[in-house]
Amino acid sequence: MKLFLDDTFNKQLPADQETTNERRQVHQAAFSYVTPRVPSEPKLVHVADEVAAELGFTDEFINSQEFLDLVSGSTVYPDTNPYAMAYAGHQFGNWAGQLGDGRAINLFEIINNNNRFTLQLKGAGETPYSRTADGFAVLRSSVREHLCSEAMFHLGVPTTRSLSLITTGNKVLRDVMYNGNAAYEEGAVVCRIAPSFIRFGNFQLFAARKDIENLQKLADYTIQYFFSEIQTSGKEKYLQFYQEIINRTAEMVVEWQRVGFVHGVMNTDNMSILGLTIDYGPYGWLEDYDPDWTPNTTDAEGRRYRFKNQPDIALWNLVQLGNALYPLIEDLEAMELVLNSFTQKFDVKFPKMMQDKVGLTSDYNAEFQDELITLLTASETDMTIFYRNLATILKSDTPEIAFTKIEIAFYQPSKINTTLKTSWLNWMESYLEQLKVETNSDEQRKQAMNLVNPKYVLRNYMAQLAIEAAEKEDYTLIDELYKLLKQPYDEQPEFEKWFAKRPDWARNKVGCSMLSCSS
Repeated sequence: MKLFLDDTFNKQLPADQETTNERRQVHQAAFSYVTPRVPSEPKLVHVADEVAAELGFTDEFINSQEFLDLVSGSTVYPDTNPYAMAYAGHQFGNWAGQLGDGRAINLFEIINNNNRFTLQLKGAGETPYSRTADGFAVLRSSVREHLCSEAMFHLGVPTTRSLSLITTGNKVLRDVMYNGNAAYEEGAVVCRIAPSFIRFGNFQLFAARKDIENLQKLADYTIQYFFSEIQTSGKEKYLQFYQEIINRTAEMVVEWQRVGFVHGVMNTDNMSILGLTIDYGPYGWLEDYDPDWTPNTTDAEGRRYRFKNQPDIALWNLVQLGNALYPLIEDLEAMELVLNSFTQKFDVKFPKMMQDKVGLTSDYNAEFQDELITLLTASETDMTIFYRNLATILKSDTPEIAFTKIEIAFYQPSKINTTLKTSWLNWMESYLEQLKVETNSDEQRKQAMNLVNPKYVLRNYMAQLAIEAAEKEDYTLIDELYKLLKQPYDEQPEFEKWFAKRPDWARNKVGCSMLSCSS
């Protein structure tokens, strides 16, 4: 199949002059040329049909050896030059210096239907940025990334996407919990898709090295291709650029909070300049509602990236990006005004989103919403099931009847003691009073709530079941979950079994509660 290639990043930005694939510090370059490692026995596990269609890939192409060779890294597409990007970043709040694509290789850019797409292989071998790692990925983490990318897209959350998942036939040594129990696992490669994979860290690298010439080249390139609505010049251009990144980041984090998604590793090198969710590592969804929960074992003590902290971390990361862009603007007062708009925008969007979740069109009532969060937390409540079932409450219900409609969301209903239940009934009474002054009908409210409160999300135990089956070369559950998660707001009676709380066996199981960065 002939693809409409339109490489820009590796043609318009400076390349690493060293071509050996050795771990090293790379200076005055945005990327290094790299050839993917040829896997020993690649097998196609799953293709996201909608992503393939977005790219203009035909069924004939997807079913061909040419496609498998492409997405496994077995062959380099004619007239292309794969590369790994150079970037730096703050990891868990600490400056880490040069990082870069340690296990990601960008294949090429294509244009289809006037949209630009970059195809990137994750897990296709080492690069100059691999540091002490091998550049490979394992099946368990690749299944999670492939499914979650698509799940997030259909939830309406800005995200990179995943075209395909393949196994390599090679074994990869990993210590899942970093506790000295390393074991060999099945290797895999995901083909990720995004307009671009540029991160905050790409700008931080040049700024940290005072390479202002290349910092400006990168900013000008990014604006030209991904922020073309910016038509000003001079410092105003870069101020508008910063503003737009802030806008997009705020939108993304509000959507994370809406669906209960916890990224787990919000380092600056994991922040997309396009406001896309990127790098699906130890992520998770709130199941028992705990604002202080993080799925990342590395973050278990400090909980820097816990659910409720995500907006503040996004702001902190934007401060670091601002520091990197400062040499292009050199107007601290103007930059502070732009930066402050993040909180202003979030403080408008977040309350509106929270009111939408409970089906109220009235102004945000902080005391009412805070009491709900307190109750959800104290009652060990499943977030997804609670908000979905809240839509079934009728204006004519009594507080007692309304309570029965959501109590299925409690993980341990027998522990809802008299005092806690009384608090719930008081909250329900207040909620019903507010519903009665709403002009929309019960059915109208239910339909509106069901558009913002998904019925199905990719719970960690679901992904773990798919992983365990895949490790036995049974890929049917991957496809079933993919189909389910394409319509997360629909009832889908045939998949009703997935509208369920996390089972007890998954409460503390590795891969279902806490996860590491190991992949």
